Amino acid sequence: QVQLVESGGGLVQAGGSLRLSCAASGRSFSSYAVGWFRRAPGKEREFVAGISWRGSSPNYADSVKGRFTISKDNAKNTVDLQMNSLKPEDTAVYYCATDTWGSGDKYESMYHSWGQGTQVTVSS
Repeated sequence: QVQLVESGGGLVQAGGSLRLSCAASGRSFSSYAVGWFRRAPGKEREFVAGISWRGSSPNYADSVKGRFTISKDNAKNTVDLQMNSLKPEDTAVYYCATDTWGSGDKYESMYHSWGQGTQVTVSS
């Protein structure tokens, strides 16, 4: 299985930006769709964004559409999540996950490998 490591989390003021990165070790990302999910305190984990194994057809939750952008770089073996216009309600632990030959689906059950997560805190 691929090992995933998220980075780029931190503390930012509302309206600010952060760029999260998901790196794979042990295997190439080229055959994997990647999804970003998040879990806010006291809430269920939810889908944020996904991208197909080809690096096309990005898929976003309605709550982040127009603010977040997911991108896949097979040469660098990374998937990034650019987060702009951050809101306090974006505060959560963010996880990346992989789905072999997938489409970047919003369903957690489609993903087989998960990172440990990175904390994003947005202050008001």
